[in-house]
Amino acid sequence: MTVYGITGASGQLGRLTAQAVGQWADPAQVVLISRSPGELAEYAARGFDVRAGDFDDPASLRTAFAGVDRLLIISTERVGARLDGHRRAVAAAEDAGVSHLLYTSITDPRPENPAGVVPDHAATEAAIRESGLGWTFLRNGLYAEFQLGTIEQAAASGQLVTNAGDGRAAYVTRGDCARAAAAALVQASGNAAYDITGPDALSTADLAALAAGLRGGPVEVVDVGDEAFTRGLVEQAGLPEPVAALLASFGTAIRLGFLSEVSTAVADLTGTAPAPLSSLLG
Repeated sequence: MTVYGITGASGQLGRLTAQAVGQWADPAQVVLISRSPGELAEYAARGFDVRAGDFDDPASLRTAFAGVDRLLIISTERVGARLDGHRRAVAAAEDAGVSHLLYTSITDPRPENPAGVVPDHAATEAAIRESGLGWTFLRNGLYAEFQLGTIEQAAASGQLVTNAGDGRAAYVTRGDCARAAAAALVQASGNAAYDITGPDALSTADLAALAAGLRGGPVEVVDVGDEAFTRGLVEQAGLPEPVAALLASFGTAIRLGFLSEVSTAVADLTGTAPAPLSSLLG
């Protein structure tokens, strides 16, 4: 019997992946790994094997990964401070005898891509390749859910302020990322990278049109430079400078075309097409 493992299982993407994996595997075959296993009691009651595992504690990971054949490593949220933990997870998987690693990355993680998360993802992908284990990279597009606040704010103010210029992004729902990850965990073979995207690449004009639908009136797109956008997030939205700079980097990446790829991977892996961003607006 093949045993599948999912790290970060108590997080948002982890929980959704655990829910989705039941379409392709019996819960008794699935190990859910978390720093907070108590938060997964409902999954344990449904027959999942819930184990404690912390990326800062290699010994706990070796124990958590014991007997797992195929392991999905969900990237942690500590942007800029997560690479060492990811590398520890890869090493622990080797030590535990895992045969195939899957990893949630980002679209087009080349050095030229200015999105602030790229260095962590690119280096983790490199570590997995160097491990000699089989691998699957799930290169997720930007979450559609993250655009809801932008759309709602634009609907309220009548302006959508952006540094993305005329670029487009293939926003994908977190649920579709989870379904694709669950399907790949059970079914994907060989070494491959999948771009996990929504069905369309949307411009800021498209986002403004969605906001206009909520507002019941026109919404103006206001283009600003990267520095001005970052400054606005700090001074007007009250965000810490590093967070503002990270968010601005996504706009830069969109403007330069690094997040515009639309793929059929979600449908190819799951048999169901991805949902559009508009489906989240009700």
